[in-house]
Amino acid sequence: MCSRYELITKFDELPSLLKKDLPKGFEQKYAQQELIRPSDPVLALKNEGKITTSIMLWGFISEWAIDPFDKKRPRPFNARAESIGEKKLFRGSWRHKRCLMPASGFFEKGYRITRKNEEPFWFGGLWNKWTSPEGSELESCCVLTTEPNELVKPLHNRMPVIIPNGLEEEWLAIVKDRYELRALEKMLVGWSSEGWKAEALSKASTTQMSLF
Repeated sequence: MCSRYELITKFDELPSLLKKDLPKGFEQKYAQQELIRPSDPVLALKNEGKITTSIMLWGFISEWAIDPFDKKRPRPFNARAESIGEKKLFRGSWRHKRCLMPASGFFEKGYRITRKNEEPFWFGGLWNKWTSPEGSELESCCVLTTEPNELVKPLHNRMPVIIPNGLEEEWLAIVKDRYELRALEKMLVGWSSEGWKAEALSKASTTQMSLF
């Protein structure tokens, strides 16, 4: 599971695909985020005819929701990769609205998990668009999770799906049929722990995270 992550990468070091089509004024407003939590605004790559960068809420909102901010309604921030093709809430987005969420690290049970070279990476996710009766739009997303690898297994029984560098456009591609969609399933399995590390956080950092 992934309920806390970070993006502390400097703007100049963000993946080039992320900076290809940015919201107006984004570069001037960009700020590193040391702790990202559910319901926070997050960066995500999407494909609606072309690949663009968007700012979404972390917590999946269905398009049929009456009030997207109703706290009694679940807004899942994770989705199990094994069942996204079956669940009504996610299956439409699995076919048509996959996204990528950049991160520099994520947190599990008092540990910070990152690449050994500290470079950013991609969470595989799903996104959705809610439209109000007046026509205003709200985009939201969630992180896909899968079985843990050797690094994460001692900390949690789930871990985020990581989309390897170089496969971004394949993941975001508009699929024409179920066979093309099924070909993407290979990216949902666990990723190798080679080149990754898990560092214990200080007690103060762990306490701060648990307060939210």
